[in-house]
Amino acid sequence: MSYKRKGLVFTEYGTYWREVRKLLSLELLTGAKIEMFKPIRREEVRGVVEVLKAAAGARKAVCVSEMVEKVLENITYRMVFGCKDDRFDFRPIVGESMELAGAFNIGDLVPFLAPFDIQGLVRRMKKVSKKFDEFIVKIIEEHVKDAKKQEGQARDFIDVMLSLMEEDSMKEVKFGKDNIKAIILDVLAAAMDTSVNVVNWAIPELLRHPKLMKRVQDELTEVVGIDRMVEESDLPKLNYLNMVIKETMRLHPVGPLLVPRESIEDVKINGYFIPKKSRVLVNVWTIGRDPNAWSKDAEEFNPDRFIGVDIDTHGRDFQLIPFGSGRRKCPGMQLGLVVVQLILAQLLHCFNWELPNGMSPCDLDMKEKLALTLSRASHLNCIPSYRLSV
Repeated sequence: MSYKRKGLVFTEYGTYWREVRKLLSLELLTGAKIEMFKPIRREEVRGVVEVLKAAAGARKAVCVSEMVEKVLENITYRMVFGCKDDRFDFRPIVGESMELAGAFNIGDLVPFLAPFDIQGLVRRMKKVSKKFDEFIVKIIEEHVKDAKKQEGQARDFIDVMLSLMEEDSMKEVKFGKDNIKAIILDVLAAAMDTSVNVVNWAIPELLRHPKLMKRVQDELTEVVGIDRMVEESDLPKLNYLNMVIKETMRLHPVGPLLVPRESIEDVKINGYFIPKKSRVLVNVWTIGRDPNAWSKDAEEFNPDRFIGVDIDTHGRDFQLIPFGSGRRKCPGMQLGLVVVQLILAQLLHCFNWELPNGMSPCDLDMKEKLALTLSRASHLNCIPSYRLSV
């Protein structure tokens, strides 16, 4: 599915990995690029607010999960492809890719069984890969044609990668269409699947803890007021909202085992010998619930634990590493945080939320669905009511 490890996520550390990370960092994820895409985020988030306002007027229940998925999909498409495109629905493909990538494969444990594909995972992977390839080939071909019409002027991330391929300007590595496909798959999966899960866990937790919901909304009212929507310039001032996001990522980490690592040399840690080329999984789900790392209430949702505590999500504090740490830390961390903060802040600021059919928040299904990422097993349906004066 990763085009023989030509993306970033599953590629081993080396020259190619460094070049791809540099490409992503410079062309999609710099502070300047994140700022450049601000109008896109603003427009798409406000668009979903208008849809929810209509539902609020009709006292109609909406699937919050699907709304969040759609707005993230639109933002991602416009950043990567240059436009929204309803012809291509990558969400099912990305979802199944994450499921397959995180599935237990007996062939990994018992190598001689791998060629037999007992669980049918390889067969499913090939099917998913074929679907994705059909979609992305069409998009790349359209970009090639458009680039010729516009005299090669870069418009979006795919155009940038195509220009690198044509100029052969990647240092020390060969860069072709399969590389572009693999990188796009990594970007889509990271942008569309991971950020969705943070919002989809945060809102149910706040519904189950109405006092915490009130504190977040009171902060939003104080900082923003009720006569306008949230702007990105407001986000650094929303201290309690950011604590809620950190607590959500602690209790419900997007990648419960992070992306698999590999030891590049023999090493001994706390008396355990780890041979070179060993697959290493970091269980951040367990770390986030470890009373020794947190407190006796580590299983409880309590954003107050971050009051007066200098713990962030940047990989420096090992009890909270939802984006990983070190060289292989998620390069899109800053963009992901901005998107999550903006969407969650806007949904909580513009609307009050209640469950349909008299359902109690205590009855919310909080079961997890484990794949490479950790999502809720069921969608969240709520009735919004508009709370602003504009």
